[in-house]
Amino acid sequence: MSHGKPAASLIIRSKLDQEYHFIISPEALGAIQSLYPLDVGRKLLMEQRLERRRERFTQRKSLGFLDPNDVIEGTKIKVQDARVGKFVGSAIPHDLKRQWIQGTGPATKPHADLQSSLRNVAYALLSGADGWMFDGEDALGQIETMSLDNQRNLKLAIAKDPLFMKVAADVAQEMNRWAQGFFARDIIQDWQTQLDYTTRIFRPRGLHLDDRHFTWGDGSEVGASLVDLCLYVVNNYANLQQQNRSIVLYLPKIQRAAEAAYWNKILNALEDHLKLKRGALKVYVLVEQLEAAFQLMEIRAALGPHFVGFNTGRWDYINSVADAMAWDQNFVNPNIEAITMTYSYMREYEDRVRRCVNTPDIEGHCALWQGGMEPNIPVGTESAVKNAMVRAVAGAQREHDAGASGKWVAHWKMVHIAREVWQKVGKDNQLGRSFPRLGYGAEDAARLTALEPAPRTVNGARGLLSIALQYGNAFLTGHQAAALKAADYFGDASVLYLMEDMATGEIRASILWEWLHKGARLTEDDKRSGARKGDTFSQELWKKLLTEEYDKLLKANPKDVHEDSKTKTLPIVREIMQALVLSPIKAPWYVDLLNLNIGNHDLEEAKKRIQLYFNELDQSNTRITRNVDFHKV
Repeated sequence: MSHGKPAASLIIRSKLDQEYHFIISPEALGAIQSLYPLDVGRKLLMEQRLERRRERFTQRKSLGFLDPNDVIEGTKIKVQDARVGKFVGSAIPHDLKRQWIQGTGPATKPHADLQSSLRNVAYALLSGADGWMFDGEDALGQIETMSLDNQRNLKLAIAKDPLFMKVAADVAQEMNRWAQGFFARDIIQDWQTQLDYTTRIFRPRGLHLDDRHFTWGDGSEVGASLVDLCLYVVNNYANLQQQNRSIVLYLPKIQRAAEAAYWNKILNALEDHLKLKRGALKVYVLVEQLEAAFQLMEIRAALGPHFVGFNTGRWDYINSVADAMAWDQNFVNPNIEAITMTYSYMREYEDRVRRCVNTPDIEGHCALWQGGMEPNIPVGTESAVKNAMVRAVAGAQREHDAGASGKWVAHWKMVHIAREVWQKVGKDNQLGRSFPRLGYGAEDAARLTALEPAPRTVNGARGLLSIALQYGNAFLTGHQAAALKAADYFGDASVLYLMEDMATGEIRASILWEWLHKGARLTEDDKRSGARKGDTFSQELWKKLLTEEYDKLLKANPKDVHEDSKTKTLPIVREIMQALVLSPIKAPWYVDLLNLNIGNHDLEEAKKRIQLYFNELDQSNTRITRNVDFHKV
C-alpha cells in the first residue's frame, strides 16, 4: 500500500491504468476522484443497513412505513408530500417511451479475446429488444479484469468502432440462421439499421460492493458503484448525446429512500462535473429489496428528475423478504417454484409498484413499470420448448394486463417471442393507467410479508442446493450469467436450462438457511431420503442432501460442470454453502463469500477466509468487502 498520498488520489491495481488507458483515462479518473467526499456517505449508509438488520434480529422487528410527517433523509421533501406526488419528477425521454422488451446481460465473457467477447454486445444490439441493460453487477463476472473488459466493449460498441462493426456483421448472419430454423424467417433485415434500434442502458454495481481494482489513497475501499458509474458515463456520454440517445442507468439493491437520495447526490455531482444539464442522467430503480417496497413514492421523489421507472424482479426480492423476516420463526418460504409473481407477498409487491408509478408528480408525469425476468432459453426438445414458450408468453401477457409497459428477458432468443404480447396491443406504454392510490396502514404492511399454503419438499431442497452450488461454481469461474438446471435433469432435454445470475444463488442459499434454522416442516413424503410428511428439515437431512447433490456435480458431464472446476472451485463453493447454511448468524450476502475467494483455488485458504468473514460479522457486525488479493499481481 502506498502511503502519504492525498485521500482523493486513486491507487490502481497492477498498473491496470496503463493496460486499460482506453477507458481509465484522465477524464474518467478525475470524475471518480471528484466523488471521493461522497463515498464516505455510502459507507455510512451501508453501516446503517447492517445496524437495522441486526435490530430486526435482536428486537424481532418487522419493517414498517415511514412517518408521514418526517422529511426524507438526504432531501428537503416531506414524506407525505412524496406520497401524494408533490415533487418534481421527469418526463419520459423519447427513447424510453416504448420499452416493450428489455434484454439483460453483460457486454463481455470470461477468458475471451476482444473479438470474441464483443459478440455479447452484438447479440444484444441486434436482438430487436427495445432496450438492453448491459450488466455491471449480478450477471457480470468479476474474475481477472472482467469489469474493465465490460466497459471497454461498451465504449467500442457505442462508438461503432470498426472491429465491433465487423463482429456485428458476422453475428447478424448467425442470428438469422437460428431464426430461420426457429421462426422460418429472418429477424434482422438490415444489420446496420438494427444496431441503432436498441436503447443502451447500463447497470452499475450496488452500493454494498467495493471495487476490486481501485482503492483510495488513504487505503480505504472505493465504491464499485462509483467506479462503474463514472467509467460508463464519462466514456460514453458524448457519443450517446451525439446519437440523440439518453444516458440511462439501472440502479440496483436500493433499500430505502435515504439511499435513493444518496444516489441523487452522486448523479447531480457527476452531471456538474461533466457540465451536463440537471436530470441528463436517467435512472430506473430495481425494486429488489423489501424495505424499498415500503418507500416507493419516497424513492421516486428522492431521485427527482433522474427517475423514469421501476422494475419488478423476482429472485432478489424474494431473497430480501427472506432476509428481512429471518428473525420470525413463523415465516418459512415454500419451494422456490411456488413463489411466482402471483404468490401472496409477491402479488402485493407488484401491486404497490404499479400504483406508485401511476401516481402523477407535481407536473403530471407518471413513471414506467418494467416487468420481471423471463429466464427461459428456447433450447431443448421440440415439445419442451413449445410448452416453455407458451408459459413465457402467458407470463408476459399477465404482466401486460397488470399494467407493465414491458418486461425483461435474459437471452436474446427470447426477445421476439415475448415481444408479441405488447406488439399486438401496439401502445408504446401504459403510463397513467388508473389504479387506487397506495395505502400505508397496518394491513398494507402485513400483506407485504403474507404467506400462503404451498409445497415444501425434499425435491425442492435438492433443487435449491443443486442450483446454489452450480451457480457459485459458475461465479468463481467468471460466469456470473449461467445457464443452469438441477443436477437431476442433466441430460434430459425435456427440461430447459434457465439463464441465471447472482440473485439465483442468493435466494437459494437464503431459503436453505431459513428451512434449517426455523425447522421447516415438509409437506410430502420423500422415498429417496426417507423423509416423511411433517418431518422437520433437519441438519442430518441437510448434510445428506449436500453430499448427494455435490456428488452428482462431481460426476456430471463437462457440459454441465467444467471438469477442471471440480478440483479447483467446486470444493470451495461446497465449503461456502456449508458455512452459509449452518451458521446461526445469517450472512447478508452469498456474494460476499464468493468475492472473497475469486482467484483462490486453495481450499484451506478458503476455509480461513470464510471463518474470518463470519468472525467479523459476529464480533463487529461488519462485512469483509475489500479485495483481499489487491496487491497480488
